[in-house]
Amino acid sequence: MDYILILLFNTTTWLGCVLSALRYAGLWFILRKSGLKGWWALVPFARDYQIGRCAGREPEGRLTCILAFFSTAIQFTANALDHRTGQDEAISGVVLSLTILSLTLRLIRFIYQIRVWEGLTEVYGKNRTWVRLWTFFGAVPALLWGLSPKYVPQWKVEDIKNELAAVVRNGSAKELKDGLSVNLRERTAIEFFEKKYLLRNVHLSIAPGRMVLLLGGSGAGKTVFLDAVSGYEKADAEILLAGGNMYKQYKSMQYQVGYAPQKDTMRVKDTVYNTLMDAAALRLPKETSAEDRKKRVEEVMEIFGLTPTRTHLIEKLSGGQRKRVSIAMELISNPSLFILDEPDSGLDGVMARELMKELRRIADQGKIVIVITHTPDRVIDLFDDVIVLAKDRSRVGRLAFFGTIGEARTFFGKESMEDVVRTVNPKSVGGEERADEFITKFEEARYA
Repeated sequence: MDYILILLFNTTTWLGCVLSALRYAGLWFILRKSGLKGWWALVPFARDYQIGRCAGREPEGRLTCILAFFSTAIQFTANALDHRTGQDEAISGVVLSLTILSLTLRLIRFIYQIRVWEGLTEVYGKNRTWVRLWTFFGAVPALLWGLSPKYVPQWKVEDIKNELAAVVRNGSAKELKDGLSVNLRERTAIEFFEKKYLLRNVHLSIAPGRMVLLLGGSGAGKTVFLDAVSGYEKADAEILLAGGNMYKQYKSMQYQVGYAPQKDTMRVKDTVYNTLMDAAALRLPKETSAEDRKKRVEEVMEIFGLTPTRTHLIEKLSGGQRKRVSIAMELISNPSLFILDEPDSGLDGVMARELMKELRRIADQGKIVIVITHTPDRVIDLFDDVIVLAKDRSRVGRLAFFGTIGEARTFFGKESMEDVVRTVNPKSVGGEERADEFITKFEEARYA
């Protein structure tokens, strides 16, 4: 009986090794079909990332790679502790905890790996039945797709880079004497020891007095764009505001930009008046007299209807009032450009609209106001223009549209701005995945 069990165990082990070898052989040829080096199939963990690239699911591939590494390392540690002689109860508890953690990471990895197989199935133009085969019998589709000439990917990893280089053109936005001119060639970061493009080819000019809506799905580059425009994180770009160069003259121009983040950082135990006075001390020129600072604070409180709450503590204010104080802090220095990241977050429809009306009045004073909001349609009548950022096939943020609200409706064939976002969003989040179509259409129209 023992002999039979040993034989069965050895047979199972050998079968597993053979299936793994066949799977890796198939992945070798799949990687080559996608324009990558086949030997990546033999590199533990890294092959998950490379297959993710082939599938057009690079973020998911990166996660499966990281999760595979840590789950294996944790399980290895658990096994090493478990084999220690004379282990006590405490060590047994640690082994159990590590094993559970390793299994949890493996489960999460399994979920993301399914997304990779879904992407690979789409790239090869096959139905979703193949996803089940990839998930449970990986050697079979790997060999078929890798060895058979009938299975060909619709695009290669390197083709996307070449296509991107061909489409991206060295445009240039019109330089405005008093407005904002953005010529952003690229914004990059190093991820996984590789240069990654976060944004490319964003060129636009905004005249004074315009209130602009900034749209884009998650990860499209909205915050990256705003950080580049404000000078907070520089890109390969030229940002001109009211005739000054934001990057070359940052110290003298930083208060020309008012940036109100989604979450305020005010001290809750301070009064409204003291909070604004502190902002005035920081943002106004050093030579500004105490009397002039007080006068400016009074003016700003009057603009935002904060005068009745001047002695109230920040923690006692309503959500709408706190938003007004946060924005008022940025208005103190009388900036030319206002940037607001979801200023209506957490507010009901009435309060949100009242706040947006205040921003409209600021724009009407000759300022440029750029707003991110996830509920644009309830206040769309207050905006002049819209910027739409979207990820192309290579996961790079690109400019899919810039123009008036009416032009955007015609361009996308959609009445609501929320539908516009859905049009360029990937299918994985309920979108139509037409970003490349509109990025190319906008590029062609601009350079025609």
